[in-house]
Amino acid sequence: MAIPISQVATVVKYVWKQKLQGKKRYPLVLMLEPLFRCNLACAGCGKVQYPPHILKKELTPEECFAAVEECGVPMVSIPGGEPLLHPQIVEIVNGLIARKKYIYLCTNALELKKRLPEFTPSKYLTFSVHLDGQREHHDFSVCREGGYDIAIEGIKEAVKRGFRVTPNSTFFDGTDPNSVRQYFDEIMALGVEGMVLSPGYSYDKAPDQSHFMGRARVRKLFRTILSNRKKSWKFNMSPLFLEFLMGNPDRNYECTPWGSPAYNIFGWQKPCYLLQDGYVDTFKELMEDTKWEEYGVASGNPKCANCMVSCGYEPTAVIDGFYSLKGFWSMVKGNFSMYKDDHALKQLNEWPSHSSSPLVQIAEPARTLEETNA
Repeated sequence: MAIPISQVATVVKYVWKQKLQGKKRYPLVLMLEPLFRCNLACAGCGKVQYPPHILKKELTPEECFAAVEECGVPMVSIPGGEPLLHPQIVEIVNGLIARKKYIYLCTNALELKKRLPEFTPSKYLTFSVHLDGQREHHDFSVCREGGYDIAIEGIKEAVKRGFRVTPNSTFFDGTDPNSVRQYFDEIMALGVEGMVLSPGYSYDKAPDQSHFMGRARVRKLFRTILSNRKKSWKFNMSPLFLEFLMGNPDRNYECTPWGSPAYNIFGWQKPCYLLQDGYVDTFKELMEDTKWEEYGVASGNPKCANCMVSCGYEPTAVIDGFYSLKGFWSMVKGNFSMYKDDHALKQLNEWPSHSSSPLVQIAEPARTLEETNA
């Protein structure tokens, strides 16, 4: 786990404070979306398909700070849209740093190299660069040729300037695990702090509905990718969440949707960052009025059936890791384990190699997702 000790200590202190106060539901990281506007149109994205008048809107720095103070989280993720298109993003970041919040500024890096001189390296600031594998696969994913090379240049410059950098990868059906493992080697060689991984979520608004995976496929893919790993690979996330993705039966987690609440130009989004079932004006309303029992795999909600995304399940893993000595020991072991697995190695060697198709936007769903708890 490539996370600074100071950040781990802050999260541990926060989690135990909530437990001692008897709170059953509390957030860990705020998904702060200051705008939906973007300079890409990725086929798997469900965040930028809004009319122009919505895409022009932005949160003010004051609105961002108020949301962070209202929910009291130790960490803030700033997705979008593309945050670097926000004219006051530097002011927002500096204000959060002044409040000692650990920030993950998500970016496709098209503007990163140009904007870096405006930021100051800090232990509180991490650039989370969207990079979905090797060149061909990433460019196919973001529907833009040359996107990979621009992102790599941005990463190199950020590392050179002393910034924390964590490439953030989303994987879909058709992903080649051999290519992903080669990507791990290439990206770690750039000197990044660690990597962040997640399967894709089937946003209703995403143009391409055909490449999202059901739970069984997710487990097979991630077990093949993450077993028999190399010592040089570092992950900026809970090892217990990675075990969940790999299908470890001891990590049969339920979603913690309130663990990563979302705030954007519409208000507090119900129930989570991925689903849009309405908005409320205050964080208190979100926590108290949302019918949480209607979400998650156990609820039978079809929108949740195949979700294994980090924003819902990593909070569960983090709490599991910090709430007990058993969980903490499992987390420690996970940070040093290579996860030897002969069956996964056999699958890796036998995995069919696929090349990406020409860059296209797919307008209609090509198949229905399989729903399984296998």
